[in-house]
Amino acid sequence: MNMNITAPITGQLLATLPFFSGLSESHLNTLAHNAMAADFAAGENIFQAGEVANRFYFILEGEVALTAAGQRDDERSRATIETVGAGNVLGWSWLFPPQRWHFDARAVTAGRAIFFYGTRLREECENDHDLGYELMKRVSEIVIQRLDAARERILELT
Repeated sequence: MNMNITAPITGQLLATLPFFSGLSESHLNTLAHNAMAADFAAGENIFQAGEVANRFYFILEGEVALTAAGQRDDERSRATIETVGAGNVLGWSWLFPPQRWHFDARAVTAGRAIFFYGTRLREECENDHDLGYELMKRVSEIVIQRLDAARERILELT
């Protein structure tokens, strides 16, 4: 999924990405209007659990580890829930109240992504319930995948 994005994000570009496949041209254009290119450096903290969730990313290149902390505040009590790579969406908490991150996200490798303004998209979803329904369906699939990954990780640790 090696893409070099130097121009503004377009609906046509988004239509080529699996998460957005099948969305109407109007919805793709709305998403594109609320998107921009983003780069991550290896080791960069992208977001932390408990912070306001106001965005999401479609990963084009690189890997991001989703981690959860235990009761102790040290690296030994931190578990990697899942590693998200190219072709996947990072971040679902922007869509669900109270819009706070549930995991920490840190770039494992340098990467590129498309950044979406979740706050603006929530407003768009309120005005266009069809868009809201489409995003809710797609993001709900991600939530289920992440819960499955967390369950498997818990079973590995026990």
